[in-house]
Formats: sequence, structure tokens, C-alpha cells
Amino acid sequence: MEEPKMQEQDIGQLLKVRREKLAALQEAGKNPFQITKFDVTHHSAEIKENFEALQGTSVAIAGRMMSKRVMGKASFCNVQDKPGNIQVYVARDSIGEESYADFKKYDVGDIVGIEGEVFETKTGEKSIHASKVTLLAKSLQILPEKYHGLTNTDIRYRQRYTDLVMNPEVKDTFIKRSKIISSIRRYLDAKDFMEVETPMLVANAGGAAARPFMTHYNALDEDVKLRISLELYLKRLIVGGLERVYEIGRVFRNEGLDTRHNPEFTLMELYQAYTDYNGMMDLTEDMFRYLAQEVCGTTTITYGEHTIDLGKPFERMTMLEAVKKYTGVDFDMIADTAEAKKIADEKGIHYEARHTKGDILSLFFEEFVEEHLVQPTFIMDHPVEISPLTKRKPEKPDYVERFELFINTWEMCNAYSELNDPIDQRERFKAQEEALAAGDEEANTTDEDFLNALEIGMPPTGGIGYGIDRLVMLLTDSPAIRDVLLFPTMKTLGGKDQ
Repeated sequence: MEEPKMQEQDIGQLLKVRREKLAALQEAGKNPFQITKFDVTHHSAEIKENFEALQGTSVAIAGRMMSKRVMGKASFCNVQDKPGNIQVYVARDSIGEESYADFKKYDVGDIVGIEGEVFETKTGEKSIHASKVTLLAKSLQILPEKYHGLTNTDIRYRQRYTDLVMNPEVKDTFIKRSKIISSIRRYLDAKDFMEVETPMLVANAGGAAARPFMTHYNALDEDVKLRISLELYLKRLIVGGLERVYEIGRVFRNEGLDTRHNPEFTLMELYQAYTDYNGMMDLTEDMFRYLAQEVCGTTTITYGEHTIDLGKPFERMTMLEAVKKYTGVDFDMIADTAEAKKIADEKGIHYEARHTKGDILSLFFEEFVEEHLVQPTFIMDHPVEISPLTKRKPEKPDYVERFELFINTWEMCNAYSELNDPIDQRERFKAQEEALAAGDEEANTTDEDFLNALEIGMPPTGGIGYGIDRLVMLLTDSPAIRDVLLFPTMKTLGGKDQ
């Protein structure tokens, strides 16, 4: 037990020394926190990529000092900025005796500004020969695991700022995330979609099967919910005549946390008038292919042990066909709910008393089919029982015009030919209310204003929702949703998030 105690004492002493260094700088009138700006002319990657053109010219970079090697009258340090890092040669004769004495006291982790000339060392290292070094901010903490990066996942997620400093690949993931979202916008904008914003605080959290977070609006003395979906407001805009709309925004679901779920996450939904779920399938396949090419430079991507081909046509199967393929059970031949429950008992599928034949088909799909859907596959035509906002198939009214895209066994999106019959929609809401009363906490409640909008008249419409975080996981080969959320939800420590 003695060693950890000694280590704590050593760290405590090092932290104390850093604060003493800051106090000495402040006393000498060199308080780094009073510096308000530094004019950066170049970044590290730019200097390395354009070395021949920049060699011998003066540049100014700024970033975090990640290492330092003092050798008498000359020293080397490594400065890390957003795109990378670069070596800096700091000589006493170049920056002056007083400045060099100050530099020798700087710590790894300090933010510095470097002005100097681009050159190449005898060993071929592209570097900057400093003519001036400015301390821009003093680091009062010690960077973790200097030589091995930050590996403790709990600390990585709680202190993402430290994670970004220590692990360059993490920064790359979030740069790629930003590129994915901007590429989505470019793709949809080019197809004449209009980006909109809709409320997060709502009286009725509909559009998905999920438990909402509840809160209270003091000014109105009303209980409200955080949205679980973007759907119902976007459809109101289709009613209003906007024809093609989309929103990328945060939604909130009061559910568990695991490698693919976070209570707040980024959803994109889009709606297009005068098309159906087939149009949404074509758009989705084309957009996924476009994103992979834009962000990864190829339509053949790797996720874990799988190579996934987004370049070839995506497979399309009905849920009935998929269940029959992987279980041998043909639900078209099952007469009613009682027979479906009997077969579920034989197959060891757990169901609730309220579940009907359609619910049990869905349970079979989840249990026996999803694990096989590694390559892109559209699963179409879901049971009406699990699709309260979707148009029925005219020739098969127990099923609806809906699809989910599966890649790497994950559901990547969910799409419908949207229900625009207000009378049918009211009946679906009624069935959802009954499910809610029977104990289904994820069931929708009746939204009278949305029904009024449908009565005004909504054209035939295709709609779709994409989980952006899961898409980022796929295109960055990230194992968990927390790896693609800058600040994932974490259990607080000691009553305070740390």
C-alpha cells in the first residue's frame, strides 16, 4: 500500500511546482493568462506537406507542448496542434538568454506560440527553428501516461478533452463525424431538401416507441416531455406544403445505456411528398454509398472482422421472407395469434399476454434473423401492430409499407410510406392508448393537433429516420457509441459529474 501513497505525494508535489511556476511568472509580469491572442500563420501538417515551398520562410504556429528535451544551450520540443505535430528547435542564441531561461521551466502540456524559420535537421526531421517562444497558457495538471496515451476508458469518456490531447485517432474520429454530417447536408441540399428545426420540449412525445424524459415548464406550470423523435412536427411541415424537409437533431429516450444506445443521441429524419418507401430505399442506398465514398474514399469498408460492401445493390427481403429463411417458420401459414403463440412456445420465444401474431413475428425476427444481417439488407413490410404511423399494404392489410436497413447486424434506419389517413391514424392511436393502459410504457398517446393536420390533408409521403451516431460508428470502425459521442452520458461520481 506504500507505493500508491508515495505516487500520490509525488503527483501532489509536481502539481504544487506548476502552481509555483505560474506564481513566479505572474510576479515577474509574465502572466500567460493575460495574453489575449496569437497570430497563427500555419499548422503543422501544412508545413510538412508544403515543406519545399516553405523551407527557409518564417511561420507562426501554436499548440500544446507534448515533449521537451533540454540540452544546455539548445533544446527540442514537440508542439501538437489540430492536424498533427511538429518538432521545434529552441536555441538560447536565437531567442535570447532570458527567454531561454523561461522556456527551460515550461512544462509538457503548456500551450505555446512558436515563431521561427522552417528547416530540416541533419536527421531529416522537418522542424521549426524558433526565433521566439510565447507561453500562451500554463497547464496546471499533468498529462496522463505520457508515453502510452490515455487508455482508461472511464477517464477517456469523462475527460474527453484529455482524450483528444493524448489520442490522435480519437480526434480523427470526431473530425470524420463532422465530415459525415456535412456530407449528409450536401447530399440532401443537392436534392432540394430543406433543413428545418422543430421543438425539443413537447406536450406529446410521439413518433417512436420509447419512454420519454419528463420535465416541468415553470412559466406555463405544465409538465412537458423531451422529444423522442422528430417525426410528427416534420409531417406537419409536409402538410404545410414544404414537400422535402429534414432535420438533424438531438432526441432523448429514457432507456438503458449500452454499446449502441445513449439516452440522448443524434437522429436525422427526412420526409418527401409524393413518394413512398421504395423511393426512400433508393435514396438511402444512394446516400450511404455517397457517404462512404466521401468520408472513407471507398464503398468497401471494414468494421471489426467484417468487410462490408456498400457498392453493390443492397439485398431486399420482407420480414416474412427473412423469418422463413432463417427459421423455416412461414407466418403466412399461421392462422391467428393463438397459433403464433404456440409456435413461439416451441421455439423458446418469450412474449407477453397482450402480444398478437404480428408482435410475435417481430420477436422471431429479432431473435433469429438480425444476427445474420451483416451485409446491407433492407427488411420490408412489417406487421401493422408494431407500425402505428405507417400505411398498410393495400393487398395485405395486416402488413405495412415500412423498411429497416440492417448493416453489421444493426438497424441503421427506419422508413415508411407515411400514413396520411386521419381516420385510420385515430384508430392506430386508440390501439396505442390501449397498449399503454395494458402496461406498454413505450406506446404512443393520441396527438390531436397532429390528427387535425392530417385532416387538413397530407399528400402521399415517404419518411425515414437515421441514427447518426450508429452511422458514424460504422464509418469509423468504432466499437461503442460512446466512442463517437464527444460527451457521452456517464453516471455521476459523488453527486457530481467528473
